[in-house]
Amino acid sequence: MSEDRSHQLDQLRTMGLLPPSWVCVFEAGSLVRGWGNASSDVDLYVVSDEPWTSDGASRHSVPLMPTDVLGEETFVGGMRWDMRYWTLSQVEQVLAKVTWDVFKQGTVELVLREVQLLDRLTFGAAAGGHELLSDWRARVEASAFRSVLAARALNMADSRVEDAVGQLEAGDLDSAVLSARAAFQFTVDALLASVGECGPGEKWRARRVRAAAPSVLPYDKYWALETMRSLDLADPAPWINEVISVCRGITMEVAV
Repeated sequence: MSEDRSHQLDQLRTMGLLPPSWVCVFEAGSLVRGWGNASSDVDLYVVSDEPWTSDGASRHSVPLMPTDVLGEETFVGGMRWDMRYWTLSQVEQVLAKVTWDVFKQGTVELVLREVQLLDRLTFGAAAGGHELLSDWRARVEASAFRSVLAARALNMADSRVEDAVGQLEAGDLDSAVLSARAAFQFTVDALLASVGECGPGEKWRARRVRAAAPSVLPYDKYWALETMRSLDLADPAPWINEVISVCRGITMEVAV
């Protein structure tokens, strides 16, 4: 049985941080995924019909209407709560960006906060508005979101592989090492996105590889390359070539 988070609504209401027109409140982030630690925050998404207004709120620009997502931070029982306030219209606009029709036109552009929202809709735990969150989750999972991120990461990986090849041929080994490492990370992100692990950034990459357990990249192999364990500083070319080979092999397996 899922954990009852209705107390979060009560707490927000008591602190004056729950919009009267709210339609869905859900928790997302490391605590929900079971990856939290003593310093983890409670990450709450608060969605309402009308925009949140607050003199002390932070503002985060998004290419939507309204043009800002507002943020509030407070402490509850010694734990920091981090709230992000979205309007229902903004959520719908982001979902509209990742339809298959838009993806096939090649016009999908997502900023970081939009990627975070879509990713967190897939595993968020509702405090209120359960049916709405379930509908959003189903729409994300049926959308082109995974393909959008996988394609973007593959393009970046291909560019870095070409950089590494050229730098290696030119004898610029230090630059080739850095390009190969970047190529590997972009390739891993593409692989993860293709199987539904769409969280952005490197912070949780290792945990996401463990969670996804892709057969094309066993965790031990991933971790050895991520930490550059076999890199010989006196002779980096074998490591560079290995990484390039792994990237190309994974790319052949990633479905977009």
